[in-house]
Amino acid sequence: MDPDAVHDAGRVPHGGSDDPDVLDFSANVNPRTPPGVREVYEAALDDAARYPNDGYPEFRAAAAEYVDCAPDRVVPTPGGLAGIRLAIETRVEPGDSVLVPYPSFGEYAREVDLQGADSAFVPHDEVLDADPSEHAMAVACNPNNPTGDRYDTDALREFARRCRASDTELLVDEAFLGFTEAESLAGTPGVVVARSLTKLFGMPGLRAGFLVATGDRLDDLRTARRAWNLGTPAAAVGAHAMRQHEFVAETRERVASERGRMSRELADDFTVHDSDAPFLLLEVGDRDVDTVLTETEARGVAIRGATTFRGLDNHVRVAVRTPEENDRLLAVLGDV
Repeated sequence: MDPDAVHDAGRVPHGGSDDPDVLDFSANVNPRTPPGVREVYEAALDDAARYPNDGYPEFRAAAAEYVDCAPDRVVPTPGGLAGIRLAIETRVEPGDSVLVPYPSFGEYAREVDLQGADSAFVPHDEVLDADPSEHAMAVACNPNNPTGDRYDTDALREFARRCRASDTELLVDEAFLGFTEAESLAGTPGVVVARSLTKLFGMPGLRAGFLVATGDRLDDLRTARRAWNLGTPAAAVGAHAMRQHEFVAETRERVASERGRMSRELADDFTVHDSDAPFLLLEVGDRDVDTVLTETEARGVAIRGATTFRGLDNHVRVAVRTPEENDRLLAVLGDV
C-alpha cells in the first residue's frame, strides 16, 4: 500500500441497515443460513482458546470441493474484500493501470487508489472486449454488482487467455457466482479468483472467504497472507457451510424463482435490469431516488440507492429475499 495514496483515498458507501425494525433489502445477503451453523460455531469456541492451525486444512479442503480446484491452491481470507485487497496489493504498484468495470463494486477502484495506481474504467459489459495490454491487472465481477449480469464462461476464459498473453493478471470476483450453476474460474492459470461466504450463506459478520491462484502468484499470496487471518469459528463454520449442498441447491432455486416473479411484478412501475444474481437493479424513471428511499424506509423497508455507483443516476437496487418478505417489498414499491 502506498502511504501517500492513503491520504487522498476515501471510503466507499455500501448497503446494509442496522435498524432491527427495518426489513433490509439494501444488502444482497441470503436471509437464511445453512443448518447446523450455530452448533458448529459454539463447538469451535473451545478451540478458539488457542491459535488456529495456520494451514486451515479443513477450510481449504471444503473450499476446494466447493469451487472444484486443488486444496493447495486455496488461500483463506477474512472475507472476500480482504482477498481482493491481498490480490491487488501484491500485484499493483504505484503508477500502474488497472482495468476496472463500471458500474460495479466500488471497492475495486478504492483498492487501486490505495496502491497509488490508476483505474482505467470500462463499462462492465465491455470488459471482455477491452485490450488488457499496458495494464497490470484487469478486474471482472461475475455476476456484476449492481447490474446482475453474468459473463459467458467461455468468453471469460478467452479473456483470461488474452490477459495471460499480455502478462496482465485477471482478478475475478465471484462473490455472487454461488447463486448460479456457472463454473468457477478457480485454478485457471493467470487468474486470481476471490470468493466470499457472506452472500450465499447469509453470514456477513462471520468474515470468511478465500482466494484461488496458481504458480508464482499463489506463492506470493501465501507468503503475504497474515498469519492466523481466519478466526477458528469462522474457519469451522465456513467449512461446514460450503459442504451443505442441499442448502445451496434450495437457495439457487428459490432465488431464481423469486427473482423472476419480482421482475415481472416490478416491471409495471420500473425498468428492471435482467439479473443472474440475488438482486435486481431498477431504473426509477421520473421519480427522485432520494424520495423513493425515504418513502420506502418510512414504511419499514430499506433498499439501496444506486446513484453511488459510477454511471448510474436514477437507479435503486433491491435484494431477493424470502417469498413473504418479497411480497412486502412489492407492496411498498407499488405505492411509491
